[in-house]
Amino acid sequence: MLSFLRTLSLALAVAVGLPAQAVVGPVDVPEGKAESKMRAGPVELDVFTFRPKAWTGERMLFVLHGVNRNADEYRDHAVGMGERFGMLVVAPKFDAERFPSRAYQRGGLLREDGSAAPPIEWTYARIPELATAIRQRTGKDSKLWIIGHSAGGQFVVRMSAFQETGAERLVAANPGSVLLPTLTMPFGYGFGGLPPQLANDERLRAYLAAPLTLYLGTGDDHDDEWFDKSREAMAQGTGRHQRGLALWWHAQALAAQRGWPCHWRLVEAVGVEHDHEKMFAHAQCEMALFGVVAKPTAPTPTGAGK
Repeated sequence: MLSFLRTLSLALAVAVGLPAQAVVGPVDVPEGKAESKMRAGPVELDVFTFRPKAWTGERMLFVLHGVNRNADEYRDHAVGMGERFGMLVVAPKFDAERFPSRAYQRGGLLREDGSAAPPIEWTYARIPELATAIRQRTGKDSKLWIIGHSAGGQFVVRMSAFQETGAERLVAANPGSVLLPTLTMPFGYGFGGLPPQLANDERLRAYLAAPLTLYLGTGDDHDDEWFDKSREAMAQGTGRHQRGLALWWHAQALAAQRGWPCHWRLVEAVGVEHDHEKMFAHAQCEMALFGVVAKPTAPTPTGAGK
């Protein structure tokens, strides 16, 4: 449809005597690695992309960085996923100046003064807007997958509760803290303190129905420099693996108690610590994204080059 509209607008321009370059149309995302600025609602973001040579336009993968805001590095380490799964990789940068933890990990649901922000202001809203911008640039109606690690995993977990993205799957890898499906813990760790329209049974049910994967490295079971040691976070577990499992079992228990569907998926990368590169390259990443068991790699023949 987008390709048709581009062709149509060009034909109309010619018919009325306008130069072709005067028509605003899709600007394709180049093959290989690239960087550009893109509008997402009211903000302009630096966006790092990787387009595989054989990309068909069917799939795109948003990759959300951690607390270091290293979107370029996340793009680089997601190249393998782009090649393996035929996906256009899109890694937006949410800089710390405009998007501190309140606006990034917690999506901007609350303003700096603690008041509720309207949904149009949420950082989460930038994701479907950016997806639309990418589709306009490529002229492809690509399906969307989203993966975030660490702070990006927190972003994905909480976004799944509040924002409709249209994604086929939302993958939260090693989030530092989690959003428990309870009204008794303060927002960030639960739904407590949010406006009634954001903290009720209907919202909790929608949260459990989201296409969310908790993708956990089993070796990410201890603290480090960036580990959240607040009282609320420590109540969730002493490591990120433990906190992800706590979220999983809370969700399963609530779904069973209420008779609600839960569309979540739990996938573990055995032995992997807090390392997004290893999580992205792990065979279980395919299960996290698509729900299929990765095929074993054929053994390298004796004498083959390394």
